[in-house]
Amino acid sequence: MTQSLLVGTFLAALFYVLIPGPAFLQLLGIGAGQGRKAGAFFMMGHLVGDILWSALALVAIVGARTIGTFVFDLLGLLCGFYLAWIGWSAVTAKPKGDGRALVTVKRPFRRGLIFGVTNPKGYPVALATFTALVAGSAGALDFEALPLLLSVSFLGFVTADLILVAIIGAGAVRRFYRAHERLIVRCSGVLFMGFAVQALWHATPGLLAWRKA
Repeated sequence: MTQSLLVGTFLAALFYVLIPGPAFLQLLGIGAGQGRKAGAFFMMGHLVGDILWSALALVAIVGARTIGTFVFDLLGLLCGFYLAWIGWSAVTAKPKGDGRALVTVKRPFRRGLIFGVTNPKGYPVALATFTALVAGSAGALDFEALPLLLSVSFLGFVTADLILVAIIGAGAVRRFYRAHERLIVRCSGVLFMGFAVQALWHATPGLLAWRKA
């Protein structure tokens, strides 16, 4: 087990939660309308989905690595393109300008649980993000390391949740987000594209070497 693998796993879990997406926008709406407590309950429910999708993603990554480097590199290549597509979609997104009113959520924990577990993009995004950030330490991946990686992922999720709960509900945060929504979304898109470049950077040399062989 290498330190870079642990750090990469922690950062993957952290960024998986912190990068603006549907759950982030839902949390912002709940926090802005009902305060930090409601937002915290939403994130506690959503944590179940985060753990589920990250566990499946890590099992897939470790399994691919165990089968052979070609499968792992091919997985990294596909994830790189997927991340690039997400990033490009965010960078080119157009504001809706519909001025939606905040909706009161009576059971934020249940909303977060359903939102996290039923999110169809949860698994591919987790798979792509974790692949991009642990690919550099692929040699240390095996099933024996899986429990520790899941524990580190859990710490990353909890850290990200605490960060979000600490900032939601603040008037300055709400005003800043509304004033700079387009910039925030585009910055998150650039970050996704950066992950894509990293995934492709690690996957391409292995695939080229396999082709030559």
